[in-house]
Amino acid sequence: MTLIQEKTLASKVRGDFPILNEKVNGKPLVYLDNAATSQKPLAVINAWRDYYEKYNANVHRGAHTLSAKATDAYEGARDKVAAFVNAASRQEIVYTRNATEAINLVAYSWGLSNLQAGDEIILSVMEHHSNLVPWQMIAQRTGAVLKFVELTETNEFDLEQFKTLISHKTKLVSTVHVSNTLGCISPVKEICEIAHSFGARVLIDACQSVPHMIVDVQAIDCDWLVASGHKMCAPTGIGFLYGKLDLLREMPPFFGGGEMIADVFLEYSTYADLPHKFEAGTPAIGEAIALGAAIDYLSNIGMDKIHACEAELNAYMFQQLRQIPEIKIYGPQPDSNGEGRAALAAFTAGEIHPQDLSTMLDQEGVAIRSGHHCTQALHRYLNVSSTARASLYFYNTREEIDVFVKALKETIDFFAGIMG
Repeated sequence: MTLIQEKTLASKVRGDFPILNEKVNGKPLVYLDNAATSQKPLAVINAWRDYYEKYNANVHRGAHTLSAKATDAYEGARDKVAAFVNAASRQEIVYTRNATEAINLVAYSWGLSNLQAGDEIILSVMEHHSNLVPWQMIAQRTGAVLKFVELTETNEFDLEQFKTLISHKTKLVSTVHVSNTLGCISPVKEICEIAHSFGARVLIDACQSVPHMIVDVQAIDCDWLVASGHKMCAPTGIGFLYGKLDLLREMPPFFGGGEMIADVFLEYSTYADLPHKFEAGTPAIGEAIALGAAIDYLSNIGMDKIHACEAELNAYMFQQLRQIPEIKIYGPQPDSNGEGRAALAAFTAGEIHPQDLSTMLDQEGVAIRSGHHCTQALHRYLNVSSTARASLYFYNTREEIDVFVKALKETIDFFAGIMG
């Protein structure tokens, strides 16, 4: 009896990503920096190029054929985003340059209009700078007070402490869904339930969850959710804000100019309906169309399959890293199936600086990240200046993890010899 082993997901899709055939320093590229940005499949690259080669025109404003085609593709991509996160209406999806802009949109539109001195904003100590700095700026302007949820012993969102922080003074809870440093998965549905019981709004930073798992905004019941296209196989320069329809209708425009208007007079203007009220100026048309192509690509694979593939790789990576005594990984441990946390590992290796680790691994073609990963406050909380981070996606393989771990061991041995 002959058994035919089913192809792994990576073996099925790697041919779609031209960059994975590149060599770095004469070695095959092992790309483990997916939490910073993902690679792009040909379907996305071709969608972007086709727009510029075949129907480049501005959207919404022209009656000619190219403009109509561009508008259909641009707005069709919005429908894809809405379906991908299960928004109740396409009008609940606002295109932005990235998640940072989406958070700032909420901060300056809703925050300045609704927050007053003494109101409280609850964040966590593990927030990305993009979900920390805007609220610091808004708090300074409004007199609102920032409060922070700390971590459990396993480096996860402390839900019990959150329950002690929230009160009827709380007007906003803004927190990360999946930490880009700790890999922990916050209990966002429970957070929303608790916050709403106190009348507070909730914003979810989903940059590290939307590319890797099924995210359903209606099931979570968040008020806003943000994500960046470049972490989910789309180009840079495009992201989106999801917001509940009634809430978006109440919010004033963030930018003024063309496209977001209904009528303009010399003394005043009226504004367009959603979502265009928040989309001033000529948008990133090709990038939005390519975002739609990326969503098609991920959906055709199936987010459940992507998550399962990453969990399996995660279990293997942690199994291998645990065998290196010098390695300390931050965040919770995955279970035996790789579940319970994201497929990334932020770590230190004794006294070796993470930048040196990253540089040495690059010589072997292995791309990892080093630094504070835009979570400098979290690193201070953890009492560590910086970490190295390896982050996986569905096109990675066990063999690449083996190359990474071998290069990591050799680097540690090299520095051990130097340090005596």
